[in-house]
Amino acid sequence: MPTSAVPAERAWALPDEPLPVRLMSTIWADADGRHDDLRTAAGVDEWLDAVGVDRAGAPATDGELTVARGLRDAVRLLAAYVTADDRPGVAAAGDQVAAALDLVNGTAARLPAPRLGLRDGRLEVGPPEGPSPVTTGLAQVAEQAIALLGGDDASRLRACYAPGCVLYFVKTHPRRAWCSVACGNRVRAARHYQRARDHKEDA
Repeated sequence: MPTSAVPAERAWALPDEPLPVRLMSTIWADADGRHDDLRTAAGVDEWLDAVGVDRAGAPATDGELTVARGLRDAVRLLAAYVTADDRPGVAAAGDQVAAALDLVNGTAARLPAPRLGLRDGRLEVGPPEGPSPVTTGLAQVAEQAIALLGGDDASRLRACYAPGCVLYFVKTHPRRAWCSVACGNRVRAARHYQRARDHKEDA
């Protein structure tokens, strides 16, 4: 897989999570700061390919890049609202929530629908006509986001509170507290360091 937009070591972030969570994970952070994997239209192509959304070989346009980034940011904001995320720099004001809902619903509404036509004197269902495969793929992700954020799994959606993490995850196990093993290891290492430091200060 090309690595211009998606670092090989991420390949792909949170692979066991639902697509909307994986879309949210295109914003991520490490020791070098915050990163955005959807900086270019090619980044959208790489992400769709990495998560298995069929774009039928069609490249994303700059307009579809704007749609992808808007959808991602709207889903992140709604996830912050659903999880009552209080990490620094995360807020979900009422007017922002309304705008995010409109954006997600509007994107999902772009899914092409089968068309009814007349052929040889008979009514028959024809192939759907609509937007490009990239827009259709993003609409499918939006549809899944609606199901995730408004369905039973919304109660299992969590913000990851590991130091510096900006990701979300669906809690699939009662003991799961972090988005990834790496975040869990980072938290345990930080706790160990703090205990060792406290012990040294008490000595």
